[in-house]
Amino acid sequence: MPLDAEIGKKMLQLLTSRYDDRHWRKRIEKTLSLPQSGVTDPIQQQIFIYLKLGLKAYKSRRADPDSWILGGYATKEVIDRAKFQPQLVGSTIKKDDVVFLGTDPGSDVTEAWWDDMLVQWFDEPEEEKPAGEEGGKKAAESDSPSAAKSKA
Repeated sequence: MPLDAEIGKKMLQLLTSRYDDRHWRKRIEKTLSLPQSGVTDPIQQQIFIYLKLGLKAYKSRRADPDSWILGGYATKEVIDRAKFQPQLVGSTIKKDDVVFLGTDPGSDVTEAWWDDMLVQWFDEPEEEKPAGEEGGKKAAESDSPSAAKSKA
């Protein structure tokens, strides 16, 4: 199940506040390389795509993996542009939607939180099967010839 609005907000805060911390750079690069389908809120998805495109370094046409501009003035400029000119992110984005960018998400955002966020990004919800179907499958399995041989 992709990220909900609360976790998505913390993820965007992490990307936009801890980019100068050497300890978080690889994790931020990994997050930027993820598909945007992992963010469910449409406004947060637009912000994520804007950051992804704005922080992507020039890449030749070879099949190199993406590289990112993290740290320093260029990163700060992309974030500040999103905060102070939200229409650049998307036509429906307002200042209230981007006000949280650049603020630290708090001490509860640790490496363990980041790992859980990654799992949730790709986690697909399992479809629940009614109890009647499971019972029917067990009955069908017991009627099969291999089940009859194992009983004998």
